[in-house]
Amino acid sequence: MFIDKSKKLIYLLLTLQTSFLFAQNKLIPNAESKPLSIDQMWANVIDNSRKIHLNTLESTIAEEEISEIKIERLPEITLKGNYEYATNIPVYENGLFSKPTQHEVIHWLYKVSTDMYLNIYNGNKLNLKIDKKKTLSDIAKVQKDMTVSEIKLQGAIYYLSLQRCHIFKELMIKDIANQEKQLLEIKALYKNGVILKSDVLRVELKLSNQKMMLVKIENDIAIANQKLNILIGLPDLELVNPYQELDPALFELQSYESYLEVAQKKSYDYHISEKTVDLRKIELKSTKANVKPKIGMYGEFYLANPQIFLYPYSPSNYTLGIFGVRASIPISELYINRPKVKVAQLNLEKEEVEHHHIDDKIRQQVYENYLRFKESLIKIDVARNDVAQSTENARIVKQNYFNQAALITDLLDADIQLLQSRFDFASTKIAAQIQYYQLQNVLGTL
Repeated sequence: MFIDKSKKLIYLLLTLQTSFLFAQNKLIPNAESKPLSIDQMWANVIDNSRKIHLNTLESTIAEEEISEIKIERLPEITLKGNYEYATNIPVYENGLFSKPTQHEVIHWLYKVSTDMYLNIYNGNKLNLKIDKKKTLSDIAKVQKDMTVSEIKLQGAIYYLSLQRCHIFKELMIKDIANQEKQLLEIKALYKNGVILKSDVLRVELKLSNQKMMLVKIENDIAIANQKLNILIGLPDLELVNPYQELDPALFELQSYESYLEVAQKKSYDYHISEKTVDLRKIELKSTKANVKPKIGMYGEFYLANPQIFLYPYSPSNYTLGIFGVRASIPISELYINRPKVKVAQLNLEKEEVEHHHIDDKIRQQVYENYLRFKESLIKIDVARNDVAQSTENARIVKQNYFNQAALITDLLDADIQLLQSRFDFASTKIAAQIQYYQLQNVLGTL
């Protein structure tokens, strides 16, 4: 008798707690959810991501820097002018401390000139500088694409996690409805004196736990919904419906060799490492160019007054143009540049070793994600079979229980196993999709 009262008290407490949690859960807005496909989600993520916007600006800056360097191929032109006043020249004919004789000069002088220098050859440094900027621009573009891929992967994880929570909610609601229907049947057996009161209490306790679990799933939905909203730029409490169904094409498994071939062509890390090696090669060539001669054309044209370029001088306007070729050889660079070249060669060698390391790392990542994806596809088939077996087991146990050939614990265990197998089946399908996108991210095709 005491045990029955204790069970009733436990049931009452659980019912009150469940009612409180349901009431608390109603604080979440019950507005109509916004339907959102995964492609729409990705578009919103890309538009809303500040990190992607930053990478886009960096890529644009790198492209503009190429145009900036190309402008240096044009000649350097300078326009100058001066207007001056010159005093007389004192001439000390009898010593410094004697009174000088003032030598008259032309007092007002002015000159307007323009000069030009056109680089003809400078060790190919300008072209190497342009190549360096182009390589940096290519790296910036790959880094932007890599950021987009990583953000899309993060969005897919949030999106599919929210979808999984919605599937769990639907399964739980259906299970609760079935349990309530089964509870009515068990209560009818109790009224007929076929079973004990403890069977009814156990089923009621299980049903109460299921309702509490539903509240937890509702909260999981709210949390996952907010994470996704933050990523795509929606208000925290706006409800999203990840309605898109599974795409069978996602689960087409290819060979490891084919995945590896794709990764070697499109992997972001591989391309960045490859471009960095090219950058070190350009830096080595640029360092070696320090010892090469510099050749250029120069010219100057000016209008001046007075004429003091040739004797006799004249207080008249005159013009003069000078054109020629200028060449110089940096002799000191022959010995100063040697350690610089050695450092550049070592940096190139270091980057080549790093590139091989990146290649090994990519192969390892591709192989690992390939096996995990293959494993997730196997898990789907296993989970599908588990659902079929659990369904049949629950049917048999339920039939045996109502025929007085099984215990209430067997019935409850069978129901729990069936619900768990359905949860596992939904989870394995979501996990397989996430694993697919992780593989695409490694391959550079997301």
